[in-house]
Amino acid sequence: SSGAVNHSGEDSGNENRRRSVRRKAHTASENVKSKNAKAGRGSVSKARGRKQKHVEAVTLFEVVTMGRGAMQVVIDDWIEAYVTDRHSPLLDLISFFIQCCGCKGLVTAEMCQNKEDSDVMSKMVEELDEVSGLQYKKFLAFPWILTVTWPMDTDSVEYPLTQAGPYGRWFHSEFCDFISVLVAQCQHSVIFDCYLMNAIISLLTELSDSFVRAFRHTCTLAAVKLLSSLASVALSLSVGIENSQKLFQVQKTKTLRQKSTLQQERIQKKITEEKRTEIESMMDIIFKGVFLKRHRRDVLPEIRSICLEELGLWMKLYSSSFLNDSYLKYMGWMLHDKVPDVRLKCVLGLQGLYGDPVLHPKLDLFTSRFKDRMISMTLDKDNEVAVQTMKLLLIISKTSDDVLSPEDYKQLLQFVYSSQRPLAVTAGELLYSRLLNTAAPASDTQDEINDDEAQKQDIFSTLKALLQFFKESQLHKHVVYLVDSLWDCGGALLKDWPALTSLLLQDPPSHRQGLTHEEKAVLVEILVASVRQAAEGPVLAGRSGAKKVMSAREKKIQIDDCTKLTEHLIVVLPTYCPSHTFSISSSFLLFFPQAVSDLLAEIGAVLDRHSGPAVLEAAARTYLSLCGEETSCCSAAHTGRDSLVQSWVDKLTALLQDALKVKLRSVHVSVFTAHSLTRSLRAANTRHRMQLRLFCERSHHCLSHSDPSVRQQAFLGVCDVLTAHSYQLQVWSPTSFGPLLYTTSPKLQRALLTFICQHAFVGSECDSRSSVEKLEDLHRRRNLLAAFCKLIIHGVLEMSMAAEVYTYYMKYYSDFGDIIKETMYRTRQMDKIESARTLVLCLQQLFVRLKREQESGGRAHPGVQTFTSIKELARRFALTFGDLVKFRECVVVIHRNGIEFVFQEFTQTPETPTPLYLYYLTILSEFSSKLLKPDKKTVFSYLQKHTAEHVIDLREEGWQPLIHYRASLLAAGEGEDAVSNVSSDRRPHIPNRSPFYKQKLEGTTQNKAKSNADPFSVPVEPPAKRLNMGGSDGGTSNEVESDTVEVEL
Repeated sequence: SSGAVNHSGEDSGNENRRRSVRRKAHTASENVKSKNAKAGRGSVSKARGRKQKHVEAVTLFEVVTMGRGAMQVVIDDWIEAYVTDRHSPLLDLISFFIQCCGCKGLVTAEMCQNKEDSDVMSKMVEELDEVSGLQYKKFLAFPWILTVTWPMDTDSVEYPLTQAGPYGRWFHSEFCDFISVLVAQCQHSVIFDCYLMNAIISLLTELSDSFVRAFRHTCTLAAVKLLSSLASVALSLSVGIENSQKLFQVQKTKTLRQKSTLQQERIQKKITEEKRTEIESMMDIIFKGVFLKRHRRDVLPEIRSICLEELGLWMKLYSSSFLNDSYLKYMGWMLHDKVPDVRLKCVLGLQGLYGDPVLHPKLDLFTSRFKDRMISMTLDKDNEVAVQTMKLLLIISKTSDDVLSPEDYKQLLQFVYSSQRPLAVTAGELLYSRLLNTAAPASDTQDEINDDEAQKQDIFSTLKALLQFFKESQLHKHVVYLVDSLWDCGGALLKDWPALTSLLLQDPPSHRQGLTHEEKAVLVEILVASVRQAAEGPVLAGRSGAKKVMSAREKKIQIDDCTKLTEHLIVVLPTYCPSHTFSISSSFLLFFPQAVSDLLAEIGAVLDRHSGPAVLEAAARTYLSLCGEETSCCSAAHTGRDSLVQSWVDKLTALLQDALKVKLRSVHVSVFTAHSLTRSLRAANTRHRMQLRLFCERSHHCLSHSDPSVRQQAFLGVCDVLTAHSYQLQVWSPTSFGPLLYTTSPKLQRALLTFICQHAFVGSECDSRSSVEKLEDLHRRRNLLAAFCKLIIHGVLEMSMAAEVYTYYMKYYSDFGDIIKETMYRTRQMDKIESARTLVLCLQQLFVRLKREQESGGRAHPGVQTFTSIKELARRFALTFGDLVKFRECVVVIHRNGIEFVFQEFTQTPETPTPLYLYYLTILSEFSSKLLKPDKKTVFSYLQKHTAEHVIDLREEGWQPLIHYRASLLAAGEGEDAVSNVSSDRRPHIPNRSPFYKQKLEGTTQNKAKSNADPFSVPVEPPAKRLNMGGSDGGTSNEVESDTVEVEL
């Protein structure tokens, strides 16, 4: 007997290949239309809510789309049909798996009489027929010989498991549910008939070994899910056997009068292990036939991930068979897989195993063999793999104290300083658990002291261990990151501000050694970091992975924490400041005006003794918070700030007068002091303007000093003073005296630009320097560039001065890319048109330098970039214009200036038939994709006006850049760019043949015939033609719509 399924309704030429009956996948199976399947089809209406009385017949593949309830009903009816006539329902099930693979082909089934027939086995092949464009796979799924025929391009087509969007995830879930429901419904009946499971396992084993990805992926998933379902059946059988054995033992202990021979015989029958042995045999066949071939050798990482994920489930679910070294070795080997998702599945599976204390004894050998690999995976290049591995080691450390050595802990705990917050938080949890374990135990007199004293001792012990850890970690000294890593698990300790301050102000608990001066300094930093963490959140510079949006609950907690810390610290800080000086955080200075005056007095005393940048910045932030209008103590804060500034101004005035009498040496004026200079003295503007000018002149002379440190300090000093002066103009109040007006001389502006180009954009000439020295040098150069860019942003320097800085954007992107991009963003906010002109100036300067180098004979000149790099720089500039509507005027300005740059002052002569800078149009075309459709027409018309007076032969190679630029303007879609990647290292080279294909122009209908000709081609006759570039807009539109170039004799 034979049966066939046609899934596509096509390939009619293959219908006579075998004597079989076909049916389409979307219609009801002929086998199911028998009298035994009527109930099954009618029962689908129950799964659909019992709202329809008459439901069309569906296939098992369509049942997957109806949910788990429909599956159970239909599978029950399928089992009833299978019990009556097992061949037809089995073919329906085979058809189901083929359809789930997305196969659009033909399945032919023939009855096999003898499984051991060598003739039959020799015909089990998988081949392709290039003539018919079909592939064939013939295999034995006893008692059927199945032949699957499908088109050759199936492997490149999406199948249900790989569908994009939610459908693919949904089908994956429903498909797995179908297999589990099928096994669950069959576990007490047909699963042991030696017919159904043999056929399914043979089918899945053969198709999982196919070279077609759709078959291999889908059937491997089905096979491992089938094994998981069988493991659940075996587990239930094992539980039943154990319960029956217990009942049998109970029966044996009964007296002779209570014993029941019949009941004992029934219990004895239940104890038989034949069914469990048969299930385990099925699992072993699937494991050897599918898992062993696919888990490591398959080229598709999704298949390897599926195998490893299910292996972890088997070990945890049916540990008696799978949790041994013979299976664990596969999990250990795949920890070295090159695909992160496969490694992740292994780690997640091991988390489930190590999380169960009962399974630990069976994992000892695996742990000793692969512990080093697990520790090294915390450095995995994939962040999720590293985080989950750290969680795995955290589980191991909690369940087994002797697995990880002190050296292992030392290596793992350093991840609290990681730049990835999820990894750092997990390492922080490991550190916190270790701190609690290593804290000193309570003394013998614990019963004699109260609970408060005991709590203080516990806190003191934990903090002492934390300080000891920080002291031992010599590679990292970032307390802020340490606090952030411990915040989620140890927030209760870090937010216990009364306990932290009491350790600083009071004596330590009895029988304890007090804190040293260094430990107190670290504890102060921890206190400040915890205050900032509670007030500002976990967003830190250089650390990624933190939540950027807080929930309502988190916001409420933050407000409560701010209130608590303010109530406590506003009173404690004035008491602490006289004896200890440290960087004061301003996040919590919001309330309690009665303590503000004392606090301001102590801040002034601290600033008299310390002038470090951190102290000055913290004091400035404190005054900024206290002087806010929303605070009730703003008037007192204003008075204290003004008096402090006035005292500094007096001191600075005396120092400046003394300094101007001698040659200026190392000068460095902070922003805070310069701001006080330019804002406070309203009555003596003229005198101070002269002082400011004289200061800038002296600093200008020092820019050429022989001492590098003097040059750097002079540059930073003049940048800080000018930046503060610009800020003074912004905050000047009209009710006060006039502002201190000062304009930087052009000579000083050029000197600053030259200095930054010579000292910031320099290569690493000394390769012998250590990495620390290189980082310090990079930090110094970044500070110089940031100071110069501030002058541009604040309007001290002309915006065109940024053009020279932009030229280094590509070459120094890794070092200064963030600073240059921020400068572009800020200048665009100030004046977007002028900012666009600055970009144009940058590109034109680079292009002119390249052109001059070519004219000089190709000799290399400093600051000259290749044509490719200039074109790439233009592309990067174009990417910064994200909102096309917002920046449409800027992009139009760029095109207009570019066209004028090329054609302005160009006079066509026999010696110069093309403009000198014509190739600049190739660079300019990078901005064409940012033009809106109406603007493209406008720019195209503007281009015509500039080219109307010139004789242009588009067939000549010299005019190819114009053709490319026109093509980019006439591109049909926004973002479609027809410009080729024409570039050269030093001299632009254009190929002889235009590389462009026919493009769909604006106004062209979809039904218009496509042509292979260039849209800008000119008929051969007459030979001499001239473009009509001076036409009106209407002429331009006609030219575009006619898909030709208008010419005149």
